[in-house]
Amino acid sequence: MSQRKLVQLRDVEKVFSNGTVAVKGLDLDVGEHEFVSLLGPSGCGKSTALRMIAGLGDVTSGRIDWPSADYATNGDPTRDIGFVFQEPTLMPWATVNKNVYLPLRLKGVSRRDASPQVDHAIDLVHLGGFGEVYPRELSGGMKMRVSIARALVTNPKLLLMDEPFAALDEVTRFKLNYDLLRMWQGEKWTVVFVTHSVFESVFLSSRIVVMAARPGRVVEEIEIDAPYPRDDDFRTSAVYNDYCRQVSQALHRAMDANAAALPEAAE
Repeated sequence: MSQRKLVQLRDVEKVFSNGTVAVKGLDLDVGEHEFVSLLGPSGCGKSTALRMIAGLGDVTSGRIDWPSADYATNGDPTRDIGFVFQEPTLMPWATVNKNVYLPLRLKGVSRRDASPQVDHAIDLVHLGGFGEVYPRELSGGMKMRVSIARALVTNPKLLLMDEPFAALDEVTRFKLNYDLLRMWQGEKWTVVFVTHSVFESVFLSSRIVVMAARPGRVVEEIEIDAPYPRDDDFRTSAVYNDYCRQVSQALHRAMDANAAALPEAAE
């Protein structure tokens, strides 16, 4: 994995208008071509961190830096970010092609000029031949594939994914895990992936960042020192099981830290 830093969060705090402190003192480094998972209980600020990186939410204090020279010359790092939400959020009245084309349309790229990029993104997620199909005709897993293609159509340097597979059945989730790793290795982007699943985080990640809540903060980081590509043999290996146990223990410590931070716990 590259040691060159793509994005850095330094002492980041996010306080919502109702006074809720979503994250505080958040420090996080993400290197180029890493696959980093943010893991933690509900309310620990995983999704908030993702949105701040994407420029979808302001930082109350602290800073987010983009050390890469490419970003320094770009002037707007959020232009090189793709975002996949928990729900596919597709336009029901538009075909797969038109849904995937949307980010390029917003950038002012014509349909004709965008066509190769749209086709490539659809092929990446194994939906070739479904370009003229509408979302209502697709399964849940296929809708999520369209959502991923839409995020990839601009060829982003950074892909942010907020629990994209949480609502899918286990078989579909596994298939998308495999496809995501295949695309990540082939296309060389960086991924920051939010999940509640210990098993998914270990299978996908080069590094897992464990967060605790009240306020949201990083409490542990675990490197997953296992080679890619990863397959069914890795899922059933002793190495995978050992990492799952290690990460599960870290998650429990984070949950204990949450409980200790509750007002009643101090009484």
